[in-house]
Amino acid sequence: MASAVGLFCTCFLVFLASMNGLADAGRVFKVGDELGWQEPGGNNTAVYSQWAERNRFQVEDSLLFEYKNDSVIQVDKWGYYHCNTSKPIVAFNNGRSTFNLDRPGPFYFISGASDHCRNGQRLIVEVMGMHHQRSHSPPSIANPPEYNLAPSPQPSSGAVVSVRLVSVLVVVLATLETLLLSS
Repeated sequence: MASAVGLFCTCFLVFLASMNGLADAGRVFKVGDELGWQEPGGNNTAVYSQWAERNRFQVEDSLLFEYKNDSVIQVDKWGYYHCNTSKPIVAFNNGRSTFNLDRPGPFYFISGASDHCRNGQRLIVEVMGMHHQRSHSPPSIANPPEYNLAPSPQPSSGAVVSVRLVSVLVVVLATLETLLLSS
């Protein structure tokens, strides 16, 4: 009986940890993968947009920027679309910089090197919240800026939550059944 109660308590703690996000550790994404953070060559101005589209970013993840003779600047949306470095939120220039994604929503980054941003060295990262799914991919550099101030509706993540809860409920019910049968 005591081992069954212990098993139930363990299952319950695992459930609480998974529901509160305590079981998930943040991941580190190297921006640009092998390319790193540098001015894109030729007609490859969408390289960082494409990189961001291939990844899913969550709160507590981080971005690793690796670069030489350059810098990375976090800016607001206006600064991103106008390649404006005059009002940085954060600026790094040490060649290996880590940026923590501490909230859901968009983060905008540009190069601090002259003309690199206009040549495609800029990045939008959309960080998903606990129940947020990306409704669309970040715009490529060729797209004009969006000035819609109203947030777009997000699709429901109810199916994901339902599957997780059903799985946990099955474990809890099996544990309870074991407790009842062993007593």
